[in-house]
Amino acid sequence: MIQLGMYEHVRDDERDELREALKVQYLAGASIRELAEQTGRSYGFCNRLLHEANVPLRPRGGSRTRRPKIDTAAE
Repeated sequence: MIQLGMYEHVRDDERDELREALKVQYLAGASIRELAEQTGRSYGFCNRLLHEANVPLRPRGGSRTRRPKIDTAAE
């Protein structure tokens, strides 16, 4: 993955390469926050590149497992 400086501009081929790398990793299960840490860029920048790549984003909050309901009336 390309490691960039915080204020370094990303243009043309480098941006295309980064967009594809983020797309592959996000679709493999990485979070946008993880991608931001790996690249040294902001959450918003990574989110924008994923939108540019037409990646369907997952809902907020990570994976949610269903917890069994506790029947309090039976006690």
